[in-house]
Amino acid sequence: MERQEQALFRLEQGFELQFRLGPTLQGKEVQVYTNYPAKGHKLDRLKFHPLDWVYPNSREDDCDKYCRLDLLVAGSFQYYFSCGDKEKVNGGYIVVDPVLRVGATNDVLPLDCISSQTYLAQWLGPLDKWPNRLRVAKETGYNMIHFTPLQKLGASGLCYSIADQLELNPDFSAEGKHYTWRDMGDLVEMLRKDWNMVCITDVVYNHTAVDSEWIHLHPECGYNLVNSPYLKPAWLLDRALWHLSCEVADGKYAEQGVPALIQDEQHINALRGVLWQQVFSRLRLWEFLQVRVDEAVEQFRQLLLTGSSGVRSSPECQKQPKISPDPLHRRFGKTVDMSSVLSISTAHSLSPSDIQECCTCFRKTLEELNLELYEEMNQHTEQATSCIVEHVFYERLSDQGPKLGVVTREHPLCPRYFIFPFEEMTFVEEMQLMEQREKACRFLAHDGFVKGRELLGNFAGPGSEVYLRRELVCKDDTIKLRYGEKPEDCPYLWTHMRTYTEITARIFSGVRLLNCLSTPLHVAEAMLAAARAIRPNLYVIAELITGSQLIVNVFVNRLGITSLVRDAVGAADGQEDRSWLSWYGREPVGAFLQPSLRPLIPAVAHTMFMDTNPDNHSPIQKCSVFDFLPRSTLVSMACCATGSTRGYDQLLPHQISVARADHQYTCWNSEAQTSDQVNLQTGIVAGKLALNRLHQELATGGFTQVRVEQLAEDVVVVTRHCPSSHQSVVAVLRRAAKSPETHHYPHDVPPLYIPGQIKEVLLEALTRAHNDKAINGLPEGTLEIKEHIQLKDSTLVKKADMVSKHTSDAQEIVFENFTPGCIIIFRVTLEPKFQDQLGALRRHLIQFSPQYQTDSLSDHSTPPVLTKPLKTIMSRLTLADMNTLLYRCDAEEREDGGGCYNIPSWIPLNYGGLQGLMSVMAEIRPENDLGHPLCDNLRQGDWMMDYVSNRLLAHGGALGEVGHWFQAMFSYLKHIPHFLVPCYFDSIIQGAYTTALEAVFTHMSSFVQDGSSLVKQLALGSVQMSGVGHSWALPTLSPHLKDVPYRLSETTNQKEQCCVTLAAGLPHFCAGLFRCWGRDTFISLRGLLLLTGRHMEARNIILAFAGTLRYGLIPNLLGRGCFARYNSRDAVWWWLQCIQEYCTLVPDGVSILKCPVSRMYLTNVSEPQPAGAWDQPLYDVIQEAMQRHMQGIQFRETNAGPQLDRNMTDEGFNVEAGVDQTTGFVYGGNRFNCGTWMDKMGESEKAHNKGIPATPRDGSAVEIVGLCKSTLRWLVELHKNGHFPYTAVNIRRGGQTYSMSYVDWDWKIQENFEKKFYISHDPQDPEEKRPELVHKGGIYKDSFGASSPWCDYQLRPNFPIAMMVAPELFTVVKAWEALGVAEEKLLGPLGMKTLDPDDMVYCGVYDNDLDNDNFSQAKGFNYHQGPEWLWPVGYFLRAKLYFAKKMGQETYDKTVNLVKNIVSRHAVHLEKSPWKSLPGLTNDNGQVCPFSCGSQSSSIATILEVLYDL
Repeated sequence: MERQEQALFRLEQGFELQFRLGPTLQGKEVQVYTNYPAKGHKLDRLKFHPLDWVYPNSREDDCDKYCRLDLLVAGSFQYYFSCGDKEKVNGGYIVVDPVLRVGATNDVLPLDCISSQTYLAQWLGPLDKWPNRLRVAKETGYNMIHFTPLQKLGASGLCYSIADQLELNPDFSAEGKHYTWRDMGDLVEMLRKDWNMVCITDVVYNHTAVDSEWIHLHPECGYNLVNSPYLKPAWLLDRALWHLSCEVADGKYAEQGVPALIQDEQHINALRGVLWQQVFSRLRLWEFLQVRVDEAVEQFRQLLLTGSSGVRSSPECQKQPKISPDPLHRRFGKTVDMSSVLSISTAHSLSPSDIQECCTCFRKTLEELNLELYEEMNQHTEQATSCIVEHVFYERLSDQGPKLGVVTREHPLCPRYFIFPFEEMTFVEEMQLMEQREKACRFLAHDGFVKGRELLGNFAGPGSEVYLRRELVCKDDTIKLRYGEKPEDCPYLWTHMRTYTEITARIFSGVRLLNCLSTPLHVAEAMLAAARAIRPNLYVIAELITGSQLIVNVFVNRLGITSLVRDAVGAADGQEDRSWLSWYGREPVGAFLQPSLRPLIPAVAHTMFMDTNPDNHSPIQKCSVFDFLPRSTLVSMACCATGSTRGYDQLLPHQISVARADHQYTCWNSEAQTSDQVNLQTGIVAGKLALNRLHQELATGGFTQVRVEQLAEDVVVVTRHCPSSHQSVVAVLRRAAKSPETHHYPHDVPPLYIPGQIKEVLLEALTRAHNDKAINGLPEGTLEIKEHIQLKDSTLVKKADMVSKHTSDAQEIVFENFTPGCIIIFRVTLEPKFQDQLGALRRHLIQFSPQYQTDSLSDHSTPPVLTKPLKTIMSRLTLADMNTLLYRCDAEEREDGGGCYNIPSWIPLNYGGLQGLMSVMAEIRPENDLGHPLCDNLRQGDWMMDYVSNRLLAHGGALGEVGHWFQAMFSYLKHIPHFLVPCYFDSIIQGAYTTALEAVFTHMSSFVQDGSSLVKQLALGSVQMSGVGHSWALPTLSPHLKDVPYRLSETTNQKEQCCVTLAAGLPHFCAGLFRCWGRDTFISLRGLLLLTGRHMEARNIILAFAGTLRYGLIPNLLGRGCFARYNSRDAVWWWLQCIQEYCTLVPDGVSILKCPVSRMYLTNVSEPQPAGAWDQPLYDVIQEAMQRHMQGIQFRETNAGPQLDRNMTDEGFNVEAGVDQTTGFVYGGNRFNCGTWMDKMGESEKAHNKGIPATPRDGSAVEIVGLCKSTLRWLVELHKNGHFPYTAVNIRRGGQTYSMSYVDWDWKIQENFEKKFYISHDPQDPEEKRPELVHKGGIYKDSFGASSPWCDYQLRPNFPIAMMVAPELFTVVKAWEALGVAEEKLLGPLGMKTLDPDDMVYCGVYDNDLDNDNFSQAKGFNYHQGPEWLWPVGYFLRAKLYFAKKMGQETYDKTVNLVKNIVSRHAVHLEKSPWKSLPGLTNDNGQVCPFSCGSQSSSIATILEVLYDL
């Protein structure tokens, strides 16, 4: 859950919405609240209730738990969540679409089906005449009627100027009849039931008519000089301008250059001077902002004389005193807060001179302040002058304006911003009214809008200077309404408008919010809530003219707007602006099938796309009549609601909002021949009927995919496609923004290529005008139209041939006489052979999703492999087979002579298996990115399909059968139109991938099968990293060992073992010599194999490594045992730890101790022996490892020198390990080698670090001591239980044999560990021999006895490993403190810093390519000196959990939450990673390290272990 207040989430009723925790919230106490009504309750916007958490696995797992809402109610709903002590952290909105119903059986009218026609209500005449006039909409194919306001209108007669919101317009009552809202309701219900038409109407909340009786009885409902005294300067200016206008009309300023008839720029310029001289300079408006200086100074003087402030230092004129506003907004009404003055300016003493000095300083401050306020008002007046002059120019001189002519009282210089409900009087007399409350409350402000500015706030409210600056485009027939912040602020207005809303909601299915942006949001919210209380499925539309998508989302969210009105004027006129396409259609043609459970992504508001908006000029006044039909076609092909205005289809030239009031709509008469009747021969009515029917057919038929192309500058092609039947409807339209009579259009139109078969021409039409006047006057024109004809009968198509286009067949359409104003619409189907192939393919895909049931067909020649479910086929695959099916990176694939698929002009896939494709498609699918190179590759050829199937066929066996399945499925895919290949390829791959994962988990432990999604994702790392290869096979196991997997060798045709090995990391450590590392294998084995239930594979790996034991060590690099390198001091201890874990976790796990181990080396220097030549039980090999360490290990690596390691110095090849007889600690190494996991060897000659280990960690490394202690404890227990025959190790020194029991050895470590490793806060600690090296107390050393003593004291993430494997070594309180320091200093977003950032050599960015003279960084020398490795996090978190439990329940609970929160970050990375895995390391603060493996076995394993412990 993220910050989503301004994101728009739209959902349909019937959906289930789930709230899941984002990574920052996991592990925290989170509660989700919503005002969506609980079952059985009504909506209360202000009442929120908590949602219950659902745990799908019956475990309190934060990564999978969710809250749910079953969306059955329409409207806008809020949610928010609390976190811990924070009551409200964040939240957002969801908008649920209403369901509209029509007809006697209440059939659903889908939103995308809507075809609406707007009617100006006052043009409909008496109510009993309405059916005949509204029948035009029905017969033209509309299913929604939108009425402008039906209430009593004001004297202006304009349709949005409502005089009484509660009264039906009396003009609707015929002579002798009185119609009421009940009669209107009966008519609307008749239209809904009998005509299948929904009715909506406008609601206007921001103003009322200037002659509304109720507003004058309740002037508090508007903005006046009593409730809004800050408007006084604006009112004074307004009145002064009125008097100036009257004087100009009377000719008073003619001699000054401003005559009554303003005719040129000189008159305009003269007007500027008159405004300043006669208006602004005389009004002295700045005085409303200023302070009366003399009074303030005298008040200050008296305070000083009384000694109110005491005596202080010199006055400070630099600081500003606090000015208090005047609530009555009078001239010089502002006052000075004297306490603020006294706090900054006081006299030295009470002497007259000091007091005078202070007062003089104070006067200067106030005069400067007044000057600033003067300048502020001056800026307002300059803006006001500009606005006044611009308005006069527009109305009197501009060609775009009305050219009103002489200034008169009816047509003044500029509009009045306030009503003046009194007889005319002088300006001086009017000024006196301003201070009389009973008069001043009647000066009400007009409504309007501010041009060119997005004012979401109230432009009439405090702080707005719109009225003063004359920026308002005034509607002088309306009064702006003042609601306040809540109903109590203006009870009458809220009650009145709520009643108005409820009347509307009882009758109409929906409303259009007029002036939505200038209506207070909280008011619209409250009113719509009242409407939805009566009509829950209220359809709400609005027009939001703003350039900000965020503003749009705020309004849609808070008001629950269903559809935004968009105007087609300009849409597709040019090729530059394509923004309208985002709301024109749902998804592109060939879009991917989205999963039923998917992330909710922000949406675009639903659209009502209109060919003309009732608020705009008639398009015929702006463009050619030839454009009407193409524009209507463009609108009707949209995958959204559509709309028009009555008169458009008839080609009326009027601007409807200023049309004569006595005009009435004509009636429908199918036989009529006169212009006062409407039928199919009128205008483009016949074409519109066909288009409306088509629009509704496309919506109900599931044609949800849209493509819009620009065939030529003025030719647009729109395709609507059904993703199940794969039928298409293709509309070609030629726009005519300019008249063909005056503008030259090219004669030729480029040919159009349509894939598939054209079944028919649904519609072809063109408008013909009879004379020149028809172009821009009331056209005497006709529409030539043909419907449902064959292609050969078209007059617009010259020829149509099948051609090869872009590697597939298409029909080439060559146009003839396709002049501006023409349209042609084709119905297209796939060729029969394609239909059969797709139908059969969809039938085989049903096993993955029931969505493919639609339009599926039986295949009479089904390949045998497809007669079985894929689930059955995949059930025969082993997990090693799954490694091949799903994964294997490029290096692994090349071992078999192949490689990962390389997408031309892009990059190779990360995996040869299905995951390689799935990772890319996961990015493409949600965005429907059909232009991605992968999609291009699929459309251009069959190479990718052949790669997928042939790769598996080459393996034969069960994998080969899966290959045959893919081959059979792809055979269908190869015979369908290429534009459909990507989406069906995705369906096949996604279905197979999901099936494979289900099969994988059936082979795994209950921990995985019953685990969370994160557990399952991590468990897939077991499959990812465990594979069978030739060059990286395990050493051959003893032939006497049972249950070893075998296969036939491709080279010898003999039976050979095929045990899986664990790759250390992908892509760098997965093939050849560098695949199998002893240390990495056994750090990873518990998590990847034991916890996932792969016990046999774990056993084989343990025994194979046991067979390579040499010198008492197991190999660092395995090299099949023959080419092993024994330079790792810790690998053998990780191996021993894994044997212990095997015995503990696996049923009868101790039996492994008796398993035969085929020893490869009889002595330290012998040649490798064949399998079975010398077998030993595993417990003997364990004993040898312990014995060798106690005896002491010293040898030089075989083949030492640059041929083995080109960077190591000669001394580094000398390997040493042993046990300190005093402490029992295992020690080893030297300053020239690095035998632990921190094994970076310097490589840079330039920086002089070549051959120098960055982290030798010689001496006793803390984690090795811990692993040794763990092993000793286990061996003692094993012997006690009769599973291990040895009790001690024997050593020979000086010809003598000494024995040390495991009990004694264990005791020595226990006794000495904290003494030697713990760093106390006490500088006098007697155990601390080098206190000068201590830079942090309360932690554990990284090593003991290092050749560089300061290295012992470095803070690194290794001690938590010892804590986890041998917790008994640690005092609980000390351990808890040390873990706290590690958390503070080392813990990163994903990994642990490998060195304390306070250390002088810390560097958190690893760059192996960097070669400079920096000793500490060159050639990646800082590999373990700061970069954040992931696998130590697992041990750190497990240690935290272990010791937290010892600290008490409260601490443990907090720690569990911390661990969940940290692990959630790994979940996010897993989800986003193209490797679907966790990396080996990151740079500082979790930044991507490009040199890291994208997938590291130890990282996955240890995080999985954390989840197991949880």
